[in-house]
Amino acid sequence: MIPQHIPIRSTNPETTIHSWKAKVLAYQKPSLWKSLWQLANTLIPYAALWYLIYLSLPVSVFLVLPLVVLCAAFQIRIFSLFHDCCHGSFFKSKKANEIIGTFLGILVFTPYHHWKWEHSIHHGNAGNLDRRGVGDMWTWTVKEYLASPWWRKLGYRILRHPLFLFGISPLVLFLIKYRFASKNAGKKARLSVLITNVGILALCVSLGFFFGWQKYIPIQLLIVFLAGSAGIWLFYVQHQFEDVYWERGKKWDFQSVALEGSSFYKLPKILEWITASIGYHHVHHLSPQIPNYLLKQCHKNEPIFEKAKTLTLLSSLRTLNLHLWDEDQRKMVSFKFLRTYSPSKS
Repeated sequence: MIPQHIPIRSTNPETTIHSWKAKVLAYQKPSLWKSLWQLANTLIPYAALWYLIYLSLPVSVFLVLPLVVLCAAFQIRIFSLFHDCCHGSFFKSKKANEIIGTFLGILVFTPYHHWKWEHSIHHGNAGNLDRRGVGDMWTWTVKEYLASPWWRKLGYRILRHPLFLFGISPLVLFLIKYRFASKNAGKKARLSVLITNVGILALCVSLGFFFGWQKYIPIQLLIVFLAGSAGIWLFYVQHQFEDVYWERGKKWDFQSVALEGSSFYKLPKILEWITASIGYHHVHHLSPQIPNYLLKQCHKNEPIFEKAKTLTLLSSLRTLNLHLWDEDQRKMVSFKFLRTYSPSKS
């Protein structure tokens, strides 16, 4: 059974997903001035916030903490612009995307070419049950979970627990995992890890001497934690809602996973700005070359996107109770579902 919120097949060629994919090509037009303005209205306030933190340290921690939260918010926005560079959608020039993307990657502790490579795998395999494990949120099926030994079940439960996902993994991911290249990474991806590590070292040493190490380290850790936790949450809700799309083998379809397997995260305007419209994730997955500032326009102009799964801040909290994909019901379920689970005999 295919979820009904999007008409996947139609006898009218004008309403097929393939025809809609062709229509969104018109939005794949980066604007140099819009991109430069986004860099300016992001990096200048970000640098100013760091300086205000420095000025506030001798005064009161109660002045520092709100500034740290704001700094983390701008780091989320920096990551979103970095994300656009990785897709080649921020500038028309491949070289410009590479240079700016590498610089932004240093600020968000993420190697440009390595993350670009892993993220492209995510876009090519999202929602494919036969190709999980790279650049995605690890998800088991109900049957896989039940067939696993107790120690693997325990490990999976720990990995899916909110305290680990949003409490521990942000620091592990951005401070440790991204410092090393994956074993299957190519030469360019490996080199980007080295370049990013050198850049991060130079950045941290400079700020460490400027602020004083005892003050700088906890501030930087808190910013990475807050921004990383929010970033993981954004990625989580974009692909972990109840009637998300998962399929196997030849049944898997790129256009279907874009519109059914990616949510429209409807955020308040200020959060939409901070996240550079990444909530329009269904549009982004259908056409990753659309720059962030045209995603909303594409969503509004093309009627098919009105049928995408919409999540709000409140409704997205329910996704925390979803842990496994049930192939019989074709939906995400909680661990509690296992108490009454009966395998399909069909």
